[in-house]
Amino acid sequence: MRTDYENWVPLTVSNIADLFSDLPITWSLAGGWALDLHLGKQSREHSDIDVIILRDEQESAYDFLSREWKLYKAQDGVLMPWVQGEFLTDTTDVWVCKNQDSPWAFQVMLVDTFENQWIYRRDKSIKKPLNEIIVWTNEGTPYLRAEIQLLYKGGSSKVREKDFMDLQTMLPILSTQEKEWLTLSLQQQFSEGHPWIGLIHKYDKKEH
Repeated sequence: MRTDYENWVPLTVSNIADLFSDLPITWSLAGGWALDLHLGKQSREHSDIDVIILRDEQESAYDFLSREWKLYKAQDGVLMPWVQGEFLTDTTDVWVCKNQDSPWAFQVMLVDTFENQWIYRRDKSIKKPLNEIIVWTNEGTPYLRAEIQLLYKGGSSKVREKDFMDLQTMLPILSTQEKEWLTLSLQQQFSEGHPWIGLIHKYDKKEH
């Protein structure tokens, strides 16, 4: 078990691309870096770096990464070693480092799918075709679609200041369809309302 949650020296985007390019699974960058790749520039400092893989492909990822990396599953606020042969059915977050004493290098987030659909774990009625959740940079680096990443941020039980800042940064470049999907998804998850919905509507009115 490790408790040094702030002990990060994250890999770069190009490091991640080089590492995962040899892995024949569906993967993409996520988190704040995914938004910055969509933006085309770095908008703020990033304390970590996240990669999304499909839960069904975790065994291939484990076999490949465990050759040179130590993998820790995050479950109920505790980081425990992910051991060979263990299939993670509920864990969504894996922390990765070189050895038990080295800083964290990146996180792997496991996403659920069903019949070629990405399933949003906080509200399983929200879904998208798998072939529509990833976008590629001109250099060929895959990243999670901006509106999906913003849903993960806004749909969290604890929306952080940086998440709100990310929304404000992304609003000017989101398409009408992307904003509509994000709004509808937030309305679906939060039937009592969500503060971001009003912000998106307010921005649209200001622009028009």
